[in-house]
Amino acid sequence: MITFNKPYLTGNETEYIKQAVLNLKISGDGLFTKKCHQFFESKYNFKKVLLTTSCTDALEMAAILLDIKPGDEVIAPSYTFVSTVNAFVLRGAEIVFVDSDKRNPNLDIDKIEALITTKTKVIVPVHYAGIACDMDKLMALANKHNLFVVEDAAQAIDSFYKGKPLGSIGHLAAFSFHETKNIISGEGGMLVINSDELVSRAEIIREKGTNRSAFFRGEVDKYGWVDIGSSFLPSDIIAAFLFSQIENLDDIQKKRLSIWHNYYNGLKTLETQNKVALPVIPDFASNNAHMFYLVCNSLKERTELIAHLKNEGIHAVFHYLSLNKSPYYLSSLNNAPAENLENSDRYTDTLIRLPLYYELSTEDQSKVISSILSFYSK
Repeated sequence: MITFNKPYLTGNETEYIKQAVLNLKISGDGLFTKKCHQFFESKYNFKKVLLTTSCTDALEMAAILLDIKPGDEVIAPSYTFVSTVNAFVLRGAEIVFVDSDKRNPNLDIDKIEALITTKTKVIVPVHYAGIACDMDKLMALANKHNLFVVEDAAQAIDSFYKGKPLGSIGHLAAFSFHETKNIISGEGGMLVINSDELVSRAEIIREKGTNRSAFFRGEVDKYGWVDIGSSFLPSDIIAAFLFSQIENLDDIQKKRLSIWHNYYNGLKTLETQNKVALPVIPDFASNNAHMFYLVCNSLKERTELIAHLKNEGIHAVFHYLSLNKSPYYLSSLNNAPAENLENSDRYTDTLIRLPLYYELSTEDQSKVISSILSFYSK
């Protein structure tokens, strides 16, 4: 079976984990956590970064940091992972779903302003497949209505908008280092804080609501409970694994982009024949090769294609289900009918993700491409 994903080990992961253990500092904010922080802040000019145990935790920190309260409204795409909105629901927010764009699964920015009310507090753009939303239009809209922007950049490491790193544009951003991402730590995430006024409190929230970080820097003579928070710090063992990955980021990205372009060049004839749609990269966005997907013409076609590939020994998968039609969301609205979000539903029914990982061989990728071509030739 050609698997959908395979975690890639760069070589130094276990050595760095051993170093972390021998340092006798394997809880949060050890040597390797600091090395990771320095790397991301230097490479991408992020104001402040804080590693977390997951992207979900980073989003939950963002919701606390922005003082989300019951009755606040948060605008987010329906076509996304549940963590994007769950973080705000946990604070009592009401989610207002916006449809996806016709060209790609990112949110349709032109449909946002009509959804803004006096209760709206945050917009959460999701950079699907690592491809940027139009952040100039989004930030202009947020500034006009005095709203916060939290970039869900779970899939967007080393991806850019008009030369600016994704995650550096909104007030806050959340990244994932789950084993399916470009660089990984098994589980893991990162909160990026781009607003000076949010940095100090972010540290406190991450440290269970205490000013412990300030204490260890010698800024206060003791630390205590000063705010709400939780334990969002990852072990330094997780950071040690991640540091080996980020040392090899450029090599990983080069290989993934090569695989991505092989897929695109091998399958573009199908798009010319209107049999599938391939990923669309807007002029303002770069491509970090997080995933390669096809958009089929119907749910039936996608189901048959997945079955065909499975029969050929290839594991391909569909992706998100529109959250506005999820059982929990509908039950929270007292069984009100789901709003029709045409493009979100289309991607729910027709998008298929192909295997893409560092060690995917040329031979295996050629098999995937030829299997898809043979399916459509019939």
